[in-house]
Amino acid sequence: MYRWIWRKLPFGFWGKLTSSFALGGVTVALLWYVIFPWATPLLPFDDVQVGADTQQGPAQEDPNVVDSNADDGPDAGSNEIPYSTVSNEPDPTSTKTPTSHKTSSSVVLPGD
Repeated sequence: MYRWIWRKLPFGFWGKLTSSFALGGVTVALLWYVIFPWATPLLPFDDVQVGADTQQGPAQEDPNVVDSNADDGPDAGSNEIPYSTVSNEPDPTSTKTPTSHKTSSSVVLPGD
């Protein structure tokens, strides 16, 4: 087929090469702007089955939603953010220096 098209194009080598690129561009533009938009509604790519209307039974709400008015949970009653929103430096009043615990027993490792 491509050999037949190449033989039917006019002019010499450079004219045939230019014409073949032009035919390819016209074909791509025709597909992109005419054929694909026409065929898009016929294809199942937009037929997604996710949403509130597709669920069966009483579980219509998202179980992962956190209620900000709830009285239970790790942050119940606390509206304070435990980190600084201004800088990366920790708040000096809230940080505790770790204390080291010295034990009187020594650990014996095998081979020592």
